[in-house]
Amino acid sequence: MGTEHAHSNPNAPDHHDEHGGSHGSMREYVVGFLLSVVLTAIPFWLVMTGAIPDKQTTALVIMAFALVQIVVHMIYFLHMNTKSENGWTVMALIFTIVVLVITLSGSLWVMYHLNHNMMPMSHDMSQVP
Repeated sequence: MGTEHAHSNPNAPDHHDEHGGSHGSMREYVVGFLLSVVLTAIPFWLVMTGAIPDKQTTALVIMAFALVQIVVHMIYFLHMNTKSENGWTVMALIFTIVVLVITLSGSLWVMYHLNHNMMPMSHDMSQVP
């Protein structure tokens, strides 16, 4: 007869697509949303109240919260895990992170060395004959 679609029960709480990925449930979206709100509110509160007096420490704490929030978004909203797409989404993520690290570290290295090697000498350049 005809081909049968993989979704025989449209009212099932957790639908999967043809590639084995999960679309998630309302509970997962609510948990992800609440975690995102908390992970946004805490750094906002830290900055607005001045709870950490050192600006560098505050920036590092905010970056840590941002990294955690990225992971929350990838898990709860993008549904990235080792099971979906036979693990290819995670492999693509790892490849992207490696390329970003190489690009950013190389750019910082080049800018540092350009700054170090191209800055004028410490003596006064206006008195050159």
